Amino acid sequence: MRNKGFTRREFLASTVAAAAFSIVPRHVVAASGRKAPSDKMNIGCVGVGGMQGLNDVRSVRGENIYALCDVDEAFLRKAAEAFPKAKLYRDFRKMLDKEHKNLDGITITIPDHMHASVALRAMKLGVNVYCQKPLTQSVWEARLLTKAAKKYNVVTQMGNQGYSSEATRVACEIMWSGALGDITEVHTTCGGGFARDITAWPAAEPVPSTLDWDLWSGRVAQHPFSSKIHPSNWRGFLEYGSQMIGDWGIHMLGPANWGLQLGSPVSVQCITVEGVNPVTYPHYACKMKFADRPNPYVPGGRMGPVTVHWYEGNMAAKYTPPAEIAGADLKDINEIFVGTKGYMGTGGRGESVTLLPRAKMKDYVLPALVLKRSPGHFENWIRACKGDGETCSPFGIAGPYTEWVLLGALSWRFPNEELLWDAKNLRFTNNEKANEFIKPAFRKGWKLKDIRL
Repeated sequence: MRNKGFTRREFLASTVAAAAFSIVPRHVVAASGRKAPSDKMNIGCVGVGGMQGLNDVRSVRGENIYALCDVDEAFLRKAAEAFPKAKLYRDFRKMLDKEHKNLDGITITIPDHMHASVALRAMKLGVNVYCQKPLTQSVWEARLLTKAAKKYNVVTQMGNQGYSSEATRVACEIMWSGALGDITEVHTTCGGGFARDITAWPAAEPVPSTLDWDLWSGRVAQHPFSSKIHPSNWRGFLEYGSQMIGDWGIHMLGPANWGLQLGSPVSVQCITVEGVNPVTYPHYACKMKFADRPNPYVPGGRMGPVTVHWYEGNMAAKYTPPAEIAGADLKDINEIFVGTKGYMGTGGRGESVTLLPRAKMKDYVLPALVLKRSPGHFENWIRACKGDGETCSPFGIAGPYTEWVLLGALSWRFPNEELLWDAKNLRFTNNEKANEFIKPAFRKGWKLKDIRL
């Protein structure tokens, strides 16, 4: 693929190329105490219902589904029908405390506000973790899991599966080839959203007999139950989710994060916002500035400053692309890279890539392959757990990535103000009020302690 030109108008990489992973012989991993690739992992699945839970269980069904855990017994029963041999738990703490010696890994597919609580407990007990995106709901928690991954040395993967798509890797290689010149801007749009019509806490409803609402609430102060929150609309609530930037944004922004080796921004600024209320996320647009930074994949080893723009909800339709690439050229494109020599667009979760205008792809010869192709996002994690290579989105990468995405998620609270970010000390230097949103409040019994390395 790297040596021949494309005659199509667009390169769509929705299928994963054959993996170039080697299999480690059983006797090699046996000495380290890790499983041979031919052995099945015992996996516990935390969150088996809602929008994605059971799908994630099925994604690892080639291994041994050892335990299932969900605060909603209705979801638990449904999953148990598909995996009748699995042990069943309602409380992840009880599952991990009792079963951690029997578990090789867990998947976490629950509301954002509880990701860190589950992941950290598992990591402390030596259990490998696959955690859905966004890695956490707060910037402080993202930094905490980054440090935990380093301290406890378990295999981790965030569920931003676009990182395993071929197109994302091709997009990186195009950027690194110099075909776009110096990339100065990135624009990413995502309409829609959850609970957009809710501006006050919903009226209380009886808690379903199958649901442990107190446990579902976890670290957050408990509010009355409402079907407008559980099982899916929690994403739109300030208490529980991160709306579209944490849902689809962390997928869409993947090619930019990887290809541009973004690291931490120097500032974040909300440029417009509509529909502010005390309960759910508004429609907004923001921009994050990144200084020049190291990139080992480009000549000279550095890339210049770049500004990443995000447009959410109603603001997505208000983005005006450069005239050279406007119109039909942008169908199915949600992220646009602006370079001094040209433009590039990616779509989906980073699962398609094309030069812009698309006609430029007709005779374009793809650059040399730099990144190893993936066997699949879950499979990458499973193989890494068995000692075969590393994951592509470990918490050491996913944590810093989640941090800057979540800075965008809080920027709307301070419209038109450029918030200067001190990544080392995890604080804004010019707005103490903004610093109140970096670390979440913890309900009694749920506090997470910081980690010193």
